Amino acid sequence: MEHTTLGRSGLKVGKICLGTMTFGERQVDEPAAFAILDRALERGIDFLDAAEMYPVPPSAERFGVTERILGRWFAQRPGARQRFVLATKVSGAARAYPWIRNGKADLEPDDIVAACDASLKRLGTDVIDLYQIHWPVRHVPMFGGLYFDPAKLRPCTSIEAQLEAMQRLVRAGKVRAVGVSNETPWGVTEFVRIADAHGLPRIATVQNPYCLVNRVVDNGLDEVLHHAQVSLLAYSPLGFGVLTGKYDERGLDDPGGRGRLTVFEGMRSMRWGRPQTLEAARRYNALARAHGLTPTRMALAFCYRNWRVASTIIGVTSVAQLDECLDAWDTTLAPELLEQIDRIRWEIRDPGQ
Repeated sequence: MEHTTLGRSGLKVGKICLGTMTFGERQVDEPAAFAILDRALERGIDFLDAAEMYPVPPSAERFGVTERILGRWFAQRPGARQRFVLATKVSGAARAYPWIRNGKADLEPDDIVAACDASLKRLGTDVIDLYQIHWPVRHVPMFGGLYFDPAKLRPCTSIEAQLEAMQRLVRAGKVRAVGVSNETPWGVTEFVRIADAHGLPRIATVQNPYCLVNRVVDNGLDEVLHHAQVSLLAYSPLGFGVLTGKYDERGLDDPGGRGRLTVFEGMRSMRWGRPQTLEAARRYNALARAHGLTPTRMALAFCYRNWRVASTIIGVTSVAQLDECLDAWDTTLAPELLEQIDRIRWEIRDPGQ
């Protein structure tokens, strides 16, 4: 597998990252998570991504469980921690989740430091290689939101203060590099500008959704990332499974289905479960089959070989799914197929936004 350097950080990672947000929910219990991690190690994966709030869907009962699973796996696999670049995230303003900092509607510097310390303990490690802010502290449209509304702005911790907290962690040797997630072009620009102006840690990465049904990155963020030398970590390359073809015929109400949108009904109202997203996915999936590819292979190859993407975060619920995702690495999409993909996008744009 090819490797890349994240931003200006010096962190070198594989072009495929294993996401762990399913670890600890009913789809992936601890033994299943251990089997997936063992296989990832065997196949050369060297980049793991987690978050304090995982698994998803989030809940008070399972807050931090994913990091604990990773910590126990590291403890039982001597030397494994040193084989991985380990990333995790601190949740942004948590008003939607009362169990995170008591639902506090801000993320203050001391909160960032305390959250990092808690993650280090759960992960059983002395250092987090890439520490990210899971979503902006300020108001922005995200997770399916479409419009920025100035009326919703409120006082919150400044970007400079957030970076100062990150600097404390870096100087203490607890964090090697920092990043953001679910950020906007303005947000990325400000994080870089303020870091450069004040000698604070420069963000190395932004972790945003990027897939066939959500290419919002292409609408200006890609230009920002190129010029600012910030690396894109693309999450949900399969659009929560809609780009695997599993929902094409049976839809979301499949009694025997194990996909997240089937198992967790509350997720269906999100961006990935919208009727428009499902219909767009069917068109892309049909296009893949017409070119002799599985929908999964085409969707992943679109991310794997895209100049915008530094590393693609794959989420799996079984060893077989992991192998399928890794086996897609050698696929290159022909120029005419990429043109047909773009023609579909011109018609339907980004329903998974």
